Amino acid sequence: MSLEAGRATIAALKDRLAALDPAAFGRVAVLMGGESAERAVSLDSGANVLAALRARGVDAHAVDGLPTLLGALRQGGGDAGRDGSARPPFDRVFNILHGGVGENGVLQGALAALGIPGTGAGVLGSALTMDKIRSKQVWIAEGLPTPAFVRIAPGADLATALRPLGLPVFVKPSTEGSSVGVFRIVDEAGLAPAAAFARGYPGELLAERMVAGEEYTVGILGELALPSVRIVPPGDWYDYHAKYVSDDTRYFCPGLDDAGEAALGALALAAFRAAGCSGWGRVDFMRDRASGAFQLIEINTAPGMTSHSLVPKAAAALGLGFEELCLAILAQTLEADRA
Repeated sequence: MSLEAGRATIAALKDRLAALDPAAFGRVAVLMGGESAERAVSLDSGANVLAALRARGVDAHAVDGLPTLLGALRQGGGDAGRDGSARPPFDRVFNILHGGVGENGVLQGALAALGIPGTGAGVLGSALTMDKIRSKQVWIAEGLPTPAFVRIAPGADLATALRPLGLPVFVKPSTEGSSVGVFRIVDEAGLAPAAAFARGYPGELLAERMVAGEEYTVGILGELALPSVRIVPPGDWYDYHAKYVSDDTRYFCPGLDDAGEAALGALALAAFRAAGCSGWGRVDFMRDRASGAFQLIEINTAPGMTSHSLVPKAAAALGLGFEELCLAILAQTLEADRA
């Protein structure tokens, strides 16, 4: 889709949002924090989303972690329904839990069982994309481009496992995000810290052949691929510090010309759909410097909504502000009410 067409789509969306009565959402839980390694980022994202929804008149409430949410839902506390039965204290959930149960299908299954709509992908899309190894297996089966990789079982010898790929590689947990536990190994000297981490890590690791080139990301909002963001970190790669701390990371949006945007947006939507995702999310790519080809890296089904985050930057490039973006994501849950 061209940028002009994207702006027209966003303009129509903004008209629909302006016509929405905030009372239609009922009482909304903004689910944040939790117990994953991404707790701090999630709390930051959640505070921003909460403020944005309240600014738009939504009856939104902060809820820290899934056990707290389930406890509130078990206790009830909402107004009685027409038949006299107790209503749940929340009518829908804006999920901004990064990692862990927020993105692995557990939350999504609980909400589905309780009949409470939530933002983002469902059980299948969440569980599949939380697992980087299985995501890549699906993309390969669908003929979509992704770097060569090997699965490293818990306790496996890292140096032996990496031999089929050679160096340089990235080694990362299969089910973490925000660059938690990621190692960039360019030579034999870089093996030691990654091997030490691997010996103590209880889950599977993914070793992925390093793509030398530029990093891009594409946000997804419904059926719309937002403009790409080209990321230029101050260091060798886009690590945790570059994502959430540094003010020296540079972002270019759109990252490509119109033809490039259309092609990359189509690839992002294909990868998103192949993984069973819906609602909103973010698809990450590397572009090989030598060939110019894009390679799929991963999908995030509850992307960051901090001051450094990328989906808000892409939405803003089409004229959709942060408050409107949050409202648009929440409005997707109204479709579940009509289903």
